[in-house]
Amino acid sequence: MWRETAIFQGMGEVEVKAALRLLQSREREFVKGEILLRTGEITTEMGLVLEGSVTIESNDIWGNRTLLNIVGEGEFFGESYALLKDEPMLVDVRANGSCRVLFLKVGSLLQSCNAENVDAGTFKLLKNLLAVTAHKNLHLSVRSFHTAPKTVRGRIMAYLNMLSLKKRTGEFDIPFNRQQMADYLNLDRSALSKELGKMRDEGIIRFHKNHFIICTFRG
Repeated sequence: MWRETAIFQGMGEVEVKAALRLLQSREREFVKGEILLRTGEITTEMGLVLEGSVTIESNDIWGNRTLLNIVGEGEFFGESYALLKDEPMLVDVRANGSCRVLFLKVGSLLQSCNAENVDAGTFKLLKNLLAVTAHKNLHLSVRSFHTAPKTVRGRIMAYLNMLSLKKRTGEFDIPFNRQQMADYLNLDRSALSKELGKMRDEGIIRFHKNHFIICTFRG
């Protein structure tokens, strides 16, 4: 599965094996709640989730927790920090359940490459890594649109609207449970649940657990 992920896109088997050696790949398993990368740490490795999922969280010194993202199978985390030399982590990466992760030492990739020694396989790897990083930065910037509205309903609608546009349908699953959805939208869980109930009663949406239907969707 992981050989078909974005960072190895367009690469043959020989090129992938060479890339894994170059990136000093290693696999690790984690249990629910275990910290993979911690705020303040320096890392030269990005992670590829092979099984399960991890959460990206901001935890401040006062104990406030903000859920920024959930990274699932086939997705990456930590790539920006790994590429920026000596840049401390500003987030925690935590196992959302039992998970298996492939770590890739991309931090040394740029340092070891120059115009004279970049072969075709390494060039593909660099190009794919740039695309992965750009997509992740876009995803993080999108969250600001979800938390910008001042009302609870506004944030819910902004988030569900994004998913409907991305999926091109008014029926989809969200990657969060209720507490995680509240954390992601920077809302109190009870306020979120209350507003979801109102929207359901008004015929705007229907939902069961993490499955949502936008009743007014116009594709």
